Amino acid sequence: MKPAKNHHNQTRILKPKPKPEPEFKRPITEIIWVSLVSTCIKFLLIPAYHSTDFEVHRNWLAITHSLPLSQWYSDETSPWTLDYPPFFAQFEHFLSFFASFVDPIMVHIHHGLDYKSKPTILFQRISVIITDFVLVFGIYRLTRNLGCKERVLIWVLVIFSPGLMIVDHLHFQYNGFLLGILLISLSALEEGKDLLGGFVFAVLLCFKHLFAVAAPVYFVYLLRHYCSGGFISWFGRLVIMGSAVVAVFAAAYGPFLYHGQIQQVFHRMFPFGRGLCHAYWAPNFWVFYIILDKVLAFLLVRMGFNVQAPTASFTGGLVGDSSPFAVLPRVTPFITFSIVLLAIAPCLVKAWRNPQPRMITRWIAYAYTCGFMFGWHVHEKASLHFVIPLAIIALKSVEDANHYFYLSIVSCYSLFPLLFEVQEYPIKFLLLLLHATLTWIGFSSYFTTTNRKTAETEQTRYDKTRFIVGSFGKLYLLGLLAVEIYGQFVHPILFAERLPFLPLMMISICCAFGMMYSWIWQLRQIIKLH
Repeated sequence: MKPAKNHHNQTRILKPKPKPEPEFKRPITEIIWVSLVSTCIKFLLIPAYHSTDFEVHRNWLAITHSLPLSQWYSDETSPWTLDYPPFFAQFEHFLSFFASFVDPIMVHIHHGLDYKSKPTILFQRISVIITDFVLVFGIYRLTRNLGCKERVLIWVLVIFSPGLMIVDHLHFQYNGFLLGILLISLSALEEGKDLLGGFVFAVLLCFKHLFAVAAPVYFVYLLRHYCSGGFISWFGRLVIMGSAVVAVFAAAYGPFLYHGQIQQVFHRMFPFGRGLCHAYWAPNFWVFYIILDKVLAFLLVRMGFNVQAPTASFTGGLVGDSSPFAVLPRVTPFITFSIVLLAIAPCLVKAWRNPQPRMITRWIAYAYTCGFMFGWHVHEKASLHFVIPLAIIALKSVEDANHYFYLSIVSCYSLFPLLFEVQEYPIKFLLLLLHATLTWIGFSSYFTTTNRKTAETEQTRYDKTRFIVGSFGKLYLLGLLAVEIYGQFVHPILFAERLPFLPLMMISICCAFGMMYSWIWQLRQIIKLH
């Protein structure tokens, strides 16, 4: 390149203009390709097994299509009654309009009971696939300003999440759609658009009330970050935010209040009589509590004490009306609520003292972890509420990457009992194996290349920032593998038809150790980070 002279007769070198970013490297183009590949995989899963949740949602289509709004939450034609908040009922009502054209029997309140025609299966499966694009949009908003390698890796972790594949596209639910709304809210908060973030979160609560576990974090954060300034500014912003939230809830619950159904709606949404634990124990703190109670009861009986056995079995596969214990005190919904709130308290203190947009995703993920660990009648599927947000921050540090690597594997493995038929076993096994392999390769590549510049001058620092699966982690993952081998091959030989729920109990206990480690690790990070 020839030198050019300016008016001071000084020679300067003309620098070439930077080339525009190629079309295929634009975030929107990249994520479209990633989501299309994921969609193709989901279409291949359409003929696979689906749980009773498939009939649950089909019945909700029928309820919202065949009955007037005033009867949606009181109908008992099917045992699978409507128990989600009003916006989700309206969502089912919207889908039922199209379902009636695909197969009218599908949305018939009586003739459609346990109806599983091919058009019905195809329609419901495709409805989940299409609504998953809300998740794609949410993850796009959160990562569009990141570097190419970082955002693509996060997209793979979220869009190809094996847990979401198992729960939504095999077992059958709409978690991707709901988590997409959560990610849209988090992206708005991280961008400083607090009003939009709070509004979208209120909408999410009117779709599924179980997301309310993070409501205290939202409240404290928005009160301190959005409602800032002098008294007039603070009060004005508080009124604006409050009005937006009230408007959302009024739109959701107002029609049912008008028809005198609000009490019935809340009765369906909060069925506390279901008991402390689900039929298959979610791997949380209460697993250890139940096991301790059983061990104490066994020891006391051996010592000659008269200990009354529980009236319902926690391993019998049934959902009882109470949570009986032989020795330890009975746990009530109020106790679990108090423990969850106490566990979230350190996060609330951080959000009050120093509300930072860059920390909000970590705080929300921790809140959902607390709800999972100590909540009432927790389903194993609820682990997705914090596994997906933690994927967003997995590349913040090598410690976050290591934590997410183990947690995502534990969470996915804890979902294996949802797919108990033989023909689905290779699918769930390959989904987990593929996820673990891609995550390990992606993290190893990312944390090696990002620190390669300092490798020659700061070798010690480079070693500390490499992604390495430690000895303890390897032993734990091998333990999970041993539990799976026992359940699939050894237990049927040793016990045949006896103790059918022993393998499930072993999965719950082993995964509960991993979940407890995750909760403690997140708590330490919340306290340590500023």
